[in-house]
This record gives sequence, C-alpha cells and structure tokens, in this order.
Amino acid sequence: MPVGPIASASNPRFRLLAGLVGKPRDRRRHGASVIEGMHLLESYIGRFGAPRLVFVPVGAPAPVAALAVASGAEVVELEPRLFARASQVENGSGPIAIVDTPRPALPNAIDEDLVYLDRIQDPGNVGSILRTCAAVGVRRLATAPGTAFCWSPKVLRAGQGAHFHLDIHEDVEWAEIACRSRLELRYAAAQASRRIDRSRLAAPSVWVFGNEGEGVAAAIRESAPAGAIAIPQTDGVESFNVGVAAAICLYEQWRQRGFPGAAAADSGA
Repeated sequence: MPVGPIASASNPRFRLLAGLVGKPRDRRRHGASVIEGMHLLESYIGRFGAPRLVFVPVGAPAPVAALAVASGAEVVELEPRLFARASQVENGSGPIAIVDTPRPALPNAIDEDLVYLDRIQDPGNVGSILRTCAAVGVRRLATAPGTAFCWSPKVLRAGQGAHFHLDIHEDVEWAEIACRSRLELRYAAAQASRRIDRSRLAAPSVWVFGNEGEGVAAAIRESAPAGAIAIPQTDGVESFNVGVAAAICLYEQWRQRGFPGAAAADSGA
C-alpha cells in the first residue's frame, strides 16, 4: 500500500525528490536521478529492476497507481500541490521515480560502434542524439566532461526512453576512448573533403559529435584528420544543428549496413 499522503514540503522524502529534480549536485551526491511517466518507469524496470522510490499524486489514475505498486519499490503519495511542484510535465499524473543512475563500466577494448559527445551542452541535443542511437542500433555512448548530464530531467524527456537501450558512460576523457578503441574515427566537419554520400561507413566506428559553438575539439580532429566527413548543404546556414548532423551520419551508416534490426515495414502503400 502507498505511504502518505505527504502534505508538507519539509518532509524528508519530498525534500529528497525536490533536490534531485532541481539540483545537479544532489544527483551527483546521491548517485540518483528522477524519471517521470509510465513509459520511462516501465522501461527502467525492464532494464534495471525496481527503482528506489516511487511517488504518485493522491487520487492517481488507476494505471499509474497499479504500475507504481508493481514496480517493487516503496510508493509514496503526494498531495496534488506537492506533486505539481516536483513534476516536470504540465498536468502530469506520474508516476515519478527516484532511480539509481546507471554507471556501466567502459570496456577495456571497444570493438563495437560508439558515439562520443564532445562537450555538447544543450540537453535537447543530447537527448535527441541518444534517441537516434537507439533508433539505428548504436548501443554505446560516452560523453566528454562538460557535456550535459544524460540523466537530467530535460535530457530524459528528450530521449523518450532511449536511455534504457544504451550503455551510457559519462565524463570520459577522449584519451580513454582513444586508448581502448582500434575502430575508425569519424566526425562531421563542414569543410571536409570527403562527403558522407561518397563515404564507406559500414565498418564499426567511433563517431564524435562536438560542441554547438566550437565543434569537435582540435585534439580529436588532429588525431585522425582522415575521419572528417562533410554533409552537403546550401550556403543558407553555416552548419547543421548537432542533433540533426548526428541523425544524418548515424542513419547513413545504418543504411549502408542494410538496416540490421529494423522493425518490419508495413507492406501497404
């Protein structure tokens, strides 16, 4: 049975929840993140098991309440005004869960596709790239220090459940990737001489996507000048948004491989 209802913002459980929602330092200190909504909670349970704690509003819809109880975690009811303060979704009905932030170990030898995010700061861009990775079968992603925290509420919302199909390694210096990988390095560069539509991309690779303003770090580019790939475009803009560029690159790689793992297409017109 759910515990509660909690009606005071000074309640320790609510203060923990509010801190994790609003303060990156609390998420780091507790090694925990907050997910919201039935889809994200179902995805988390399917991959990692029971969360730490689940919150629902008083009078939650029956499916929300049922999933919260079935999660295997302690369930806490919140008065509607407190639930609304913690929720990151307009008129959301939950559930909201506190979960352990996954910290998978980086393999000693990287021999399968990896995407490396080099100081990408916009949570929407990070979430979009995670979603693209999951869509095209890339299962491992690493981020450089200075990249938006993948398990922040904004990135989780943008990822739409992609997190639970990936192994995500955060705050990894490029030197760690370089010393563990013998794969081809690729990165999008507007002035590259090699065009993506004329490149062979089927082999396993490490794709690097760089900071919104500066692009891929000079040290990474200099380590593999042949890895630069251009996406053709008009002169109407200087460059693609990094999330769009990543989608184009990763989808073209998947296309050249023959779309392995693709869902069956509708045979209708």
